[in-house]
Amino acid sequence: MNKLLHSFDEAIEPIQNGSTLIVGGFGLCGIPEKSILALRDKGVSNLTVVSNNCGVDDWGLGILLANSQIRKMMSSYVGENKIFEKQYLSGELEVELIPQGTLAERMRAGGAGIPGFYTATGVGTKVAEGKEHKDFDGKTYILERGIVGDYALVKAWKADTMGNLVFRKTARNFNPAAAMAGKITIAEAEEIVEAGELHPDDIHTPGIYVQHVLLGSNYEKRIERRTVLQTN
Repeated sequence: MNKLLHSFDEAIEPIQNGSTLIVGGFGLCGIPEKSILALRDKGVSNLTVVSNNCGVDDWGLGILLANSQIRKMMSSYVGENKIFEKQYLSGELEVELIPQGTLAERMRAGGAGIPGFYTATGVGTKVAEGKEHKDFDGKTYILERGIVGDYALVKAWKADTMGNLVFRKTARNFNPAAAMAGKITIAEAEEIVEAGELHPDDIHTPGIYVQHVLLGSNYEKRIERRTVLQTN
């Protein structure tokens, strides 16, 4: 089955107000830039977005936030976005903070059809409030639910027309888990090849999890914090 689309507008057209989106990336690394821009242009609103963070004020998911398109964020880290802080403190934005490993596992569990799992992370903190507690071998764990989104948006380095994905180095980050967790997964890639051209051992996300693939170009790949070694 050829899953290749030729327009980002076509890809995101079914996404409606109130949808839940699972979005890959870590800060500005490995984010689905083109899909986010298409969502901004469409103006869809009241979104629940599940992602490690919300980008920065003027890039990544931050541009949807600045456009008041996000109602709720489920994230691990939110410290680089002043708009995020302002909207949260004003009550405009609902926020669920999730430990990073728990977030990754909630995505993976949702994609694997696992409704919930027990973890010791967060026990004794606000993270555990209102959640089922259970003891195993003398240690307390809390129940966390798997996450499934209406749509997932991910960014790959290479893809084939069957939706098999390859990610490059640290840009892999949350993308494989995010791709699993969407009922409909839209993957953008820097290069798309014909089915069968990717070696099976190189594939990080099998095409079974991906419904649509698109070719992106002119990626900015911004660096969130540039650190330069000072030498004499």
